[in-house]
Amino acid sequence: MLAIFIGILAGMGIGLQTAINSRLRHFLGSPFLASLVSFSVGAIALLTVLIISGHPLLLEHSTIVNIPWWAWFGGLLGMIGLTSNVLLFPKLGGVQTAVMPILGQVLMGSLIDTFGWFHSPQADFSFHRLIGLLLVLFGVFTTVVLPHIHSLRNKHVQGLWKWQLAGIIAGMVMAAQTAINGELGRQLHSATYAATISMLGGMLSISLIVLFYKGNFSRLTLAVGKGKPYWIWFGGILGAIYISVGAWLVQIVGTGGTVVLMLCGLISMSLLIDKFGWLGVTKKVVQKIQLLGLFMLLSGVACIHLL
Repeated sequence: MLAIFIGILAGMGIGLQTAINSRLRHFLGSPFLASLVSFSVGAIALLTVLIISGHPLLLEHSTIVNIPWWAWFGGLLGMIGLTSNVLLFPKLGGVQTAVMPILGQVLMGSLIDTFGWFHSPQADFSFHRLIGLLLVLFGVFTTVVLPHIHSLRNKHVQGLWKWQLAGIIAGMVMAAQTAINGELGRQLHSATYAATISMLGGMLSISLIVLFYKGNFSRLTLAVGKGKPYWIWFGGILGAIYISVGAWLVQIVGTGGTVVLMLCGLISMSLLIDKFGWLGVTKKVVQKIQLLGLFMLLSGVACIHLL
């Protein structure tokens, strides 16, 4: 029960991080620079935790060679998922850019749990698990899609299905990252160490994108000075907590369970931010249909983990 609560809280943290990074992106004028700041701050925070806890920063050669090669690429997959959202937004709009990766995450999480991919704990695809996943998907549809259904009907993009498929694949990549980080944490006996490696990998990957594609690091100074809230620099800490909890939680509830719990927290926090206008976000009316969708999400979580 405690693990479920922690998973939802971590998801709520990533909802806050999204709003914080949105403000940072506004000042920097670049989603890639905002992501670089987020990854860098998260990596520094995790390295600090390792140092304070007395954890050795360098791994022994025998440890490195005994870990599967794919376990080192969680950070790269995280960067791919993040960058995909930036590229998808102009083609799909905000609603579908949110929903398609969610579908991919839920699908991939279920496949990983069912077949035990990436050495993830295997779980039978039972009837109550199926009902729970359907409730989660209906909850996402009710909370995110239904309030904007009219705008979706009016959106016509040539080859739209290709972008929708890309969004689903991006979500599958992010679910794979969760499983991979979980396995790395198991091998290293430290979810924090696994999260640190993932954040450093993401930081290096996004640095290359900024350097060769968008690259003007001097724009970082635009987020400093009068009228720039200090907290826009700390979204990465929430991201670090999210990845650390994910790497730990996978070994307890599986990849699919981790994805669903954090998704529930993410959507809950998003509704709270809209309702109360936290972090400078424009207040929006939370509709009753969205509350119904959130209830369906929570019911799905209960069906999967408590029955």
